[in-house]
Amino acid sequence: MSTQVSVDGSAGAAPSAREQPVPLRHPDRLFIDGRWVAPTTASTFAIIDPATEELYYRAAEAGAEDMSLAVAAARRAFDSSGWPQLALAERAQWLHRIADGLRRRAADASQLWTRQVGVLHSMSKGSIERIGASYDYYADLAADFPFEVRHRPNQGPFGAVVREPIGVVGAIVAWNTPMSLAAHKVGPALLAGCTVVLKAPPEAPGEAYVLAEVAEEIGLPAGVLNVLTADREVSELLVRDPRVDKIAFTGSSAAGRRIAAICGDRMARFTLELGGKSPAIVLDDYDLETAARSLAAAECTLNGQVCSSLTRIIVSRHRHDAFAEALGSFFGAVRIGDPFDPDAQLGPLAMERQRDRVEGFVAKGLAEGARLVTGGGRPEGFERGYYLQPTVFAGVDNGSTIAQEEIFGPVLSVIPADDEEHAIQLANETPYGLNASVFTDDADRALRVARRLRAGTVGHNGYRTDPAMGFGGFKQSGIGREGGRDGLLPYLESKTLILDGLPTGYDPLD
Repeated sequence: MSTQVSVDGSAGAAPSAREQPVPLRHPDRLFIDGRWVAPTTASTFAIIDPATEELYYRAAEAGAEDMSLAVAAARRAFDSSGWPQLALAERAQWLHRIADGLRRRAADASQLWTRQVGVLHSMSKGSIERIGASYDYYADLAADFPFEVRHRPNQGPFGAVVREPIGVVGAIVAWNTPMSLAAHKVGPALLAGCTVVLKAPPEAPGEAYVLAEVAEEIGLPAGVLNVLTADREVSELLVRDPRVDKIAFTGSSAAGRRIAAICGDRMARFTLELGGKSPAIVLDDYDLETAARSLAAAECTLNGQVCSSLTRIIVSRHRHDAFAEALGSFFGAVRIGDPFDPDAQLGPLAMERQRDRVEGFVAKGLAEGARLVTGGGRPEGFERGYYLQPTVFAGVDNGSTIAQEEIFGPVLSVIPADDEEHAIQLANETPYGLNASVFTDDADRALRVARRLRAGTVGHNGYRTDPAMGFGGFKQSGIGREGGRDGLLPYLESKTLILDGLPTGYDPLD
C-alpha cells in the first residue's frame, strides 16, 4: 500500500480513494451523436495524479476528423432533430434530468477532480454536489424568462421581439474547474435550444465524461451534446468551423485573444471568461489581522489556481509592513498535505509545468526586488507531488511582473499605497478586470470605492462571487457574462416580428 507524507514529514496510510478504480466507463472513446465511438487516432492523453506524479488513466485524443464528426452531429441535431422547436418546458425537463444524474454521480466526479488536478477532496465533494443546481437554475428560468416580449409597432397590429437559439455552440473549458465551467455553458445553451460540442481539457477530461455518461443514461437526443478531448490544434478547428455559430470559452487571455480574432473574421458569436489579476484594497479602518486571515484562507481555494483570486493586496504604506507580516504568518501556517487528507488546507499544483511556471514567477519577483515574507520553495517532506509552499511577497512594485501577470498559484503580493485615491489607482492599473474586494467597516465607503473599480465583480470584506448574479470581466478578463439570467442571453438571438395581422392565440394590446 502506498503512503502519504504530511507537512511535518510523518507517514500514514494513503486514503482509500486512491485505491479506487477510475469511475469512467469509456475513457478510451468519444461521445458523438449519442454514442461512444472510437477515435480516429490512436493517440491518448496521459492524466497524471499531481499528488503522486503517477499515471491515473489515459483518455482518448480526438483528431481533426473526430472534431468534424462532432460538429456535424451537433449541426444535424440543431437543423433536423426538432430540439430547438421543443417547448421550453420540455427542454427544462431535460435539464432537470441532467441535474439529477449529476447528483447521482457526484462522488465519482469529485474523485476525478481531486485525482486530476489536486483539488482538496474536502472541497471537491461539496462543490460537485452543487453542480446539479446550476442546471436546475436554468431549467427554472423557462417559467419567467422573457423569450417573447410584445410590442405595439408603428406599422401593423402585431409586434414582438422573440429570442431564439443561436445554433451550434462550441464550449471549451479550462482544467481547474471543468464541471462547473461546463454547467454555465451547457445549461443555458440547452435551455435556449442550442446544441453543443463540449471540448474537455486534456489535463482533466473526466468530469466532462461523467456529463456525457449522464446524457447517455437519460436518453438525451442524439447530437444535442457531444463531448471530446483534444489538443490546441484540433480545438482551433472547432473555433474555425463555419458550422459552429458560437464559441463559449474559459481559459487564458492569450487563448481568448486568438479565439476572438478567429470568430471576428467569420462573424461568429463568442463569450470569453479569461484571466485575472484581482486586487483587494484594505482600507485603514479595517482590522489588519482579520483581513490577512481572510485573504490567506481564500487563496487556498483550488490551491491558488483560480482566475478570480485576490492576489494583489493594496494597503496603506504606514500599515504595509504589519499587514505583510500578518499575512505571511497566516498563509505560511497553512497545512500542506495530500488532497484526500481531511486536515490538509493546501494541495499540490495541477501539473509539473504549472509548478515550473509558478516557480518562475517567484524567481522573477525576487529578481525585481520584492521582499519574500514566507514560502517561495518546495515544502520539506514531499518527495513526490507538485507541491509549492504558500508564498507572500511584500514591497511589491505595482508595475512588476508578479503584480501584473497572472501566476495561477499560491502567491500573494502586498503593494503599498499612499492613500485611498492612490489605492484605487493602483487597483485599476492592470490589463485585467475580473474580480476585486474592498475591506472596510463602512458599507457606504465600500460602495463608493467599489463603483470606481474596473472589475466585473467587487466584494466587501472578503472574496465573494455569486454565479446566480453573473460572472465575467472588464478589459482583458473577457467579453460577456456567465451565470445568472445574463448568462442565458449569449445563447439567444433577438428577432423582431412585425405582422400585418393578429396571430391566433394573441389578444390585442390595450
